[in-house]
Amino acid sequence: MVFRALALPLVAALIGSGPVSVPVAHGHMIPASGTWAWPVHGPVIRGFDPPDTPFGAGHRGIDVAVPLGTPVTAPAPGTVSFAGPVGGHLFVTIDHGGGLESTYSWLGTVLVRRGDAVAAGAIVASTGNGHPGSSVPHLHLGVRLDDVYVDPFGVLGPLGVQELIRLAPLAA
Repeated sequence: MVFRALALPLVAALIGSGPVSVPVAHGHMIPASGTWAWPVHGPVIRGFDPPDTPFGAGHRGIDVAVPLGTPVTAPAPGTVSFAGPVGGHLFVTIDHGGGLESTYSWLGTVLVRRGDAVAAGAIVASTGNGHPGSSVPHLHLGVRLDDVYVDPFGVLGPLGVQELIRLAPLAA
């Protein structure tokens, strides 16, 4: 699943074949334009697993491993439609127009309020521990199209090689 999700944006960028559509949950299609910036940079530790039914089991987003307190940025311009606690955990949702919304879950802090206009790259929150019980701190990123969760890889741009390579610092 993770390989497919990482390979699609890379292949599209390399062949430049023009607009492509990506099938997502419940028969929805979204453009694979890859125009959204990543809200955080880190390895994807859990991919999208759409539920068989709207209220069924599944994983309605991707989990990106990052250190606790990492700034979370808006991937595209929009308006904050929700910011605050749900069941004692912090969440932010941004309405990007055209039926697309992004949601950031299990946050450490929220830095925006409902109704705030945000630019692409604006810091909206910081990461928390991730899903309750997870041993790896991470950001959960969900994307909805017309209120149906879809695979975030369909809208996220490809990461550059510099995002995948980490060099150890040289000793002085």
